[in-house]
Amino acid sequence: MKLIVQIPCHNEADHLAATLAAIPRQVAGVDRVEILVLDDGSDDQTVDVALAHGADAVLQFPRRQGLARVFKAGIDAAIRAGADVIVNTDGDNQYDGSEIPGLVAPILEGRADMVVGDRDPGTLAHFSPAKRLLQRLGSWLMRQLSGTTVADSTSGFRAYTREAALRINVANDFTYTLETLIQAGSRRLRIVDVPIQARHTPRKSRLAPTTFHYLKNAGGTMARAYAMYEPMKVFFYVGGAFLLTAAALGIRFLSFYFGPSAGTGNIQSLILAAILAIVGFQFLSLGLVADLMAANRKLMEEQLYRLRRRDGDDLCTDGVAGLPGVLVREESRDA
Repeated sequence: MKLIVQIPCHNEADHLAATLAAIPRQVAGVDRVEILVLDDGSDDQTVDVALAHGADAVLQFPRRQGLARVFKAGIDAAIRAGADVIVNTDGDNQYDGSEIPGLVAPILEGRADMVVGDRDPGTLAHFSPAKRLLQRLGSWLMRQLSGTTVADSTSGFRAYTREAALRINVANDFTYTLETLIQAGSRRLRIVDVPIQARHTPRKSRLAPTTFHYLKNAGGTMARAYAMYEPMKVFFYVGGAFLLTAAALGIRFLSFYFGPSAGTGNIQSLILAAILAIVGFQFLSLGLVADLMAANRKLMEEQLYRLRRRDGDDLCTDGVAGLPGVLVREESRDA
């Protein structure tokens, strides 16, 4: 049983050493623990710190790719390196690496395909009241969209089985946390929450410069992901709203036309009702087309899953240190 801990980083030289020091090298039920740092185009000493403080390997990108792409690349690398369980944590030392055994316990016990660390962000003292409220609302919305019971939808402290990781396909370039939950809910994966502690990180977010920027991108990510996996529902709701409005206006017109004020006009209601009805039927038609495209996408994802599984079966016996295109510690080379 091999556990690989992947750590996406962008300019985390000041915090990475503490993050690495907290990661346990022995976990009950696991034979081997490896650490893979994912350097997203850092221009500080992140790579040097990683290699000097215990990382088995660094997957380095010369230019910044974004969290979602780097996460996906790390998942692929961990699968090729023979990971049975993959843990994702942040390089800013927000999450305590000593909690990894508790995070992976539901997987080792066979109770979960995916585990999410729950920070209980609605009560975190170092979050502002506005941020706590937004976290509550955002997690509630994600539970509705994904059909899951995940309490902390933006938590980056997660564990995946190899099988769950093989089925992960991140299409957006912003963040993996939201889209992967919608995917997991769509694929009926078993998801378990584990309570964790979260430290205050005084530095600014690497993901978004402002709260508005984060909300804009996160909202777009959720909308696209939900439309991708549940297109018929999206277009049905929108089209249905147009059709209901058209019906209400049609009834209004008829009430005037056959009522006491018959012949006084109100033709505008009829024209608007006709326009809205046409738009509503167009949305329903688009929903049918999108649903057919979603069925095709599922078939392609199944083919991709089989290709990734076949590629992953050709394991790298040296683990992450033996993967092509990565930097490794000197002792790993000597070994």
